[in-house]
Amino acid sequence: MAKVKICETVLRDAHQSLIATRMTTDEMLPILEKMDNVGFYSLEAWGGATFDSCLRFLNEDPWERLRKIRAIVKNTKLQMLFRGQNILGYRHYADDVVEYFVQKSVANGIDIIRIFDALNDPRNLKTAINATIKEGGHVQAAISYTTSPVHTNEKFAEYAKQLEEMGANSICIKDMAGLLTPYTAYDLVKKIKGKVNIPVELHTHYTSGLASMTLLKAIEAGCDIIDTAMSPLAMGTSQPPTEPMVAALAGTEYDTGIDLTKLDPITAHFTKLREKYIKNGLLDPKVLKVNVNTLLYQVPGGMYSNLISQLKQAGKSELLDEVLAEVPNVRKDAGYPPLVTPSSQIVGTQAVFNVIGGERYKMVTKEFKGLVKGEYGKTPVEISDEFRKQIIGDEKPITCRPADDIKPELDTLREKVKPWSIQEEDVLTYALFEQVAVKFFEARKAKMYALDENADAKNKIHNV
Repeated sequence: MAKVKICETVLRDAHQSLIATRMTTDEMLPILEKMDNVGFYSLEAWGGATFDSCLRFLNEDPWERLRKIRAIVKNTKLQMLFRGQNILGYRHYADDVVEYFVQKSVANGIDIIRIFDALNDPRNLKTAINATIKEGGHVQAAISYTTSPVHTNEKFAEYAKQLEEMGANSICIKDMAGLLTPYTAYDLVKKIKGKVNIPVELHTHYTSGLASMTLLKAIEAGCDIIDTAMSPLAMGTSQPPTEPMVAALAGTEYDTGIDLTKLDPITAHFTKLREKYIKNGLLDPKVLKVNVNTLLYQVPGGMYSNLISQLKQAGKSELLDEVLAEVPNVRKDAGYPPLVTPSSQIVGTQAVFNVIGGERYKMVTKEFKGLVKGEYGKTPVEISDEFRKQIIGDEKPITCRPADDIKPELDTLREKVKPWSIQEEDVLTYALFEQVAVKFFEARKAKMYALDENADAKNKIHNV
């Protein structure tokens, strides 16, 4: 077998899973050149929750972040996570917005787009896959891995074949909750490799404590690429650590070809950041522990930290175990959706409401209604008519591809964003996070105005 390739996740999923995506661009830039010279297959550096966090919490332009990373990273592919018809937002967008977002992502420096759908509904991947092919990007179609009475390795392998037929250049097994056990992973990779003729990548989380063993068995079954994170921001709800995997495979037929000494300064850089995050409270020790309950509750890393944060804000931290126990009940009622953004947030928040409210479905979120109605696509199991009626009353369920009901949005959005727009990408920022985007645009305008004023003042002094 050829050597195993590594996708390094420290610039995206590692900090998304551990510190709610709060790493800043300035914290990344000094180490990028060294990371670029390691020999990673790719750096996962964009997409997922990074876009939202840049705008909402860091006052950064996510497009600017991507351009800055691309300017330094010359040898390594840049990878992003893309939620199919949801793009990076929390609702379905019109096809023209999806196509334009893909176009701009590739134009600004993305090589590989990992495209997934929370419900594994292939209809929700079609537009993003076709757009990526058109732009010359690498389509990595992802399977949202989960366990339930209806999910089997055979079905996942059939889905992988379907994704290959749709135009995927590689397949990713996206195990967002760390549910894959080593021997199940071996069987799953074998079955997928038996069906497809394209590379297979495994993305998992350390939450349940199994991830490094799971990667090893997947590699033995023929897995081509693995996702790992630099050790200071690995384990817990993040990915397995990069350095031990490199060491474990060294000198074997699976040798990654990566030199451990090249990783040392990168480890040192992120160790300093880790210490900073622990000190400022961003890194909660709870998310670093192995939590075997994840195998029972199926809560992915990002969702787990979100639940902790939601309960903290409500002053109900002591209810965490009750909420975790309620998650599988809500999931079953909702047709066994895999728990990944946005379905993880939707199911998780509804579980919080059920527990805090003291009565199940006394309060129902708009998003949960949407999931039950079919706004996000087809759930793995048909939702019972009785439950659907309880949640959405006499509203008519959606049975078509949800985006078929959405009219083109781009021209209207361009008009709306005109007062603030200074670059073509602003329309996409506005499309995804309207209110947050406007707030960011206003702050950017004020900053630019202040800089201009400052420059004028300096020129006046200079001219005197």
